This record gives sequence, structure tokens and C-alpha cells, in this order.
Amino acid sequence: MPTDPNNLPIPGSLLLVDEHATGAHHGDIILSPTPSRDFNDPLNWSKWRKQLAFAMLMTYTVLSGFAACSVYSVLVPLGEAKNISLGALNAGTGYMFLLLGWGGLITQPLALTFGKRPMFIFSTVGHLGTVIWQVYISNEGTWHANKVLQGLFTAPIEMLIEVSIADLFFAHERGFYMGLYATALYGGNFLAPVWAGFANDTLGWEWVFWLSALMLGVLIVVLFFFMEETNYNRGTTELGEKHGGTTTDDVEAPHEDDKDKDHTVTVEDSRPALEGKEYSYMYKIALYRQRYTTWSTLWAQVYRPIIFFRYPVVLWSGLLYGCSLVWYNVLNATASMILTENYGFSASMVGLFYLGPTIGACLSSAHSGWAADKWLLYYTRKRGGVREPEDRLWLLALNAILLPVGLILWGVGAANNVHWFGLVFGGLLVAFTSASGGAFALNYVMDSYKDLGGEVVLTTILIRNSLSFAIGYGITPWLNMGLKNTFITAAMVGMALYASFIIMTTWGKRFRKNSRTSYWRYVESSVMPHH
Repeated sequence: MPTDPNNLPIPGSLLLVDEHATGAHHGDIILSPTPSRDFNDPLNWSKWRKQLAFAMLMTYTVLSGFAACSVYSVLVPLGEAKNISLGALNAGTGYMFLLLGWGGLITQPLALTFGKRPMFIFSTVGHLGTVIWQVYISNEGTWHANKVLQGLFTAPIEMLIEVSIADLFFAHERGFYMGLYATALYGGNFLAPVWAGFANDTLGWEWVFWLSALMLGVLIVVLFFFMEETNYNRGTTELGEKHGGTTTDDVEAPHEDDKDKDHTVTVEDSRPALEGKEYSYMYKIALYRQRYTTWSTLWAQVYRPIIFFRYPVVLWSGLLYGCSLVWYNVLNATASMILTENYGFSASMVGLFYLGPTIGACLSSAHSGWAADKWLLYYTRKRGGVREPEDRLWLLALNAILLPVGLILWGVGAANNVHWFGLVFGGLLVAFTSASGGAFALNYVMDSYKDLGGEVVLTTILIRNSLSFAIGYGITPWLNMGLKNTFITAAMVGMALYASFIIMTTWGKRFRKNSRTSYWRYVESSVMPHH
């Protein structure tokens, strides 16, 4: 690593578009990270192999989310059967959300060291055990213990998926797939109460857990036979890709005389011939292959996410993601109360209400994924080829407009007894902005600090889930203000939060520049050469 801090690249700033590219590229887009020449490098996998790997990630996300969130529809009958108060049941759910984040301090380093595939499988086995246990809980203490363990075993759904996506796809592709992940995460969580409500009405509350256990059992089998390991040591980092250690301030846009020339740009990939042969199927499904990091890096990954709280980019991303989740939690906390008391909905009809938010979550992937990627490439070309992670954030302007509309339609509309369709549309807008806001946060922090993606994503999730845990205690006194005042306040806070992207588009690059010395030191200490 260069000893002069002024010669260090700014993390996240890279030359992404260059018509004269001579290295690995696709058309005029420079491939980042630079793939190795190894046939088994996930970046070199065939399209169908990548799509299968991504499908496994989404299957894990949806089914694990279903099993974790289906309980919302049966809290009342569960509490009556086990003589546990609703407050105690909700507190247990809060502990689960807290461990979904902080449990990553255990699961994430283990996955990055020994493999993501075994972590996904073993975590599902543990999750299956906690779901079966929920049928037999006997008191408040066992419920809380159960939810703590469920949060720990389900932690990979919150942070390991994002890192796996970065293993498979290049920088200019990640936004699309991250958007689909956010849709699967939020959409699955919104759909869980729909089927669980009908299962409770027709079969009884116990069958919500039995069916969830069945889903997880099927998931274990599917993952074992079809999920591949995506951990891979290239022995290089983005530091080695940035023009021999020059800063992005030194990267020039194409000269004017070059722009005037006619260029014929190939649309095919230009990469060196690949070496080696595809792993055997038995090797692919092995639960252990190798150790991917050093022992010192394993321990560093446990405490270093706490250190990243001092990086403004990571802190802001965590706040953005956390506050985006808050609106989802507010919707969940008030849906049953509003729709049952104000509109006379049955439990199954309350479940059907979540179809609106599910549609909103699905639409969000086009906003935070496809549209954001297109905007990123447009803005990058306009700048002369240099991509800055802040480029995507301009699309948060739409969130700053739609979230207040959705919250006011939901809360103020309910206070004034508007037609139920107004509430469904409000829920759709809240889900749209919540899911896309989370995707923007994850893309931004991953684009900024790609080489330590697993750790900075973990820090982001720690902030997010801590806020989610806190809102579980704050929502009741907040609602005591009345629906109208509560949601007008929420609308203003939400609009201010999403509008804060202006701060990052103005000073984000400076924040990243100030962090480059410590960041590249952490990166270099984490590299385990590929053999």
C-alpha cells in the first residue's frame, strides 16, 4: 500500500465507463471488480449459473422471512393459549429484530471465514428448531429465549445476502439485484400475514408454525442440493484496480479530440481466456471447502464493524435504512388496530390488506434497481466515466415526496374514516419507499467500501435493527398523540430524512476521502492471497 495518504485512491470512486478500455470490459463499461482468469471465480460463472445462485438467495430470503414474520397474525390466539400478554409477545419480537442485527457479529465473520453456503444451511436448521419450539413454549421467559435464538439463526437474511450479490455481480449490475433482494425481503414479510391469517382461521394457530417449519425443511433440502459457495479469494482489491494507485482525482475524462473521433465499440465482453475447469458437483455441495480469511481477520471482523460507526457514509446509510424500516414497523404496529377497530376487518381481511404493501415492495425494485442502474450509467458517462457512489442517491427525491403522502393517507386518512382503498394505497406508498430506501442505503455503502462489504453492511444493519428495536418501545407513546398528529409528525420526519441525501451528494466524497487511510489499511490486512 502506498505510504503517502495523498496517493491513496478514494474508496468507491472508480473509472466505470471508458470507450477506450483495454482491460476486462463489457462494451464501454469497465468490469469492477476485475474478474480473475479462474473458471470458478463467481464473477466468471455463466449467466444461468449466476441466476441459479441468485434464485437460491431469494428463496432463502422469502421462506426465512415467511417463517419469521408469520407470527404477527397469531399473536392474539397464541397469547390466549399460553397465557402470555400481548406486550410480552411483542417484546419478544423486538428481541428477535435486535438479534437479527447484532447476531451478525457472530454469523457474518464465520460465513466470510468458513463459507456462506454452510452458514445459510446451518442457520436454516437452527431456524427450523426455533419455529417448532414456538408451538411448545410455556411462559414468557421461554418465548423471549426462543425469539432471541430465532433472531440469531435468521441473521444471515439481513446481511449475508447483500455480500453474496456482490460476489456474483459487477458494480454496474448490483443495483438491479439489490433492488430484487429488497423486494423479496419486504414483499415476503408483507405476504407472511396474508397466508398466516387464513391458516389460523382454517387450521388453528399451531398450524402457522407447523407450515412454517415445513417451508424451512424444504428450504434446507433445496439449499443443500442447489446452492453454491460464492466466497472466493482473488488476492486483489480495488486498490490494485485504480490505475496503479493513482487517485480518482487524477482520472481524466476523455479528451475533446478523442470525443470527436468515430469509435466502434464492441458489445461483447473483452476478458482473458479462462483457466481451469468447473468444480465437480460433489465438491460444489461440500459443506466445507477451505478457510477464506486468516484467523486474525476472523477476530477483526467481530469488532471492526463497531469501528465503522465513525465513518459518516456508513452511519448515514444505517440511519437511512433504519428509518426506512421504522415506517414498515409503524405500519405493522397500527394495521390490525386501525383496520379492525375503524373498519371492522376480520383477521383474514387484515391479512389481505398486505397485498397493497406487497405490490409497493415489488414496484420498488424498478426504482432502486433498474432505474438507479440506468441513472448511474447516464451520470457516469456525463461526468466522463468516473462513478461516484452518491450518483444513485438523487433518486431518493421521489421517496421524499411519496413517503409523506403515504403516511398521511394511512394515518390521517384513518382518523377521518376515508374509504379503505385510500389506506391500501397509502400502505403501498409506504412499502414502496421503505423497500427502495433500504436498497439505496445498501447499494451506497457497498459501492463506497466494496472490499470490506461484509463488515460495513453489518454495521449498517446494526444501526438499522437497533432503531427498529427502539421504535418497538416508542410507538405506543407516539400513538397516544392520536393518529392525525402521529402521522403528520412521521410524514415530516420521513421527508426530512430522505431529503438528507443532499448532504451526501454534497459532502459524501469528502467523507470517503477522509476515511481512505484507515480503510485501505483495513483492506490490506484482510487480504488472503488466492492460490
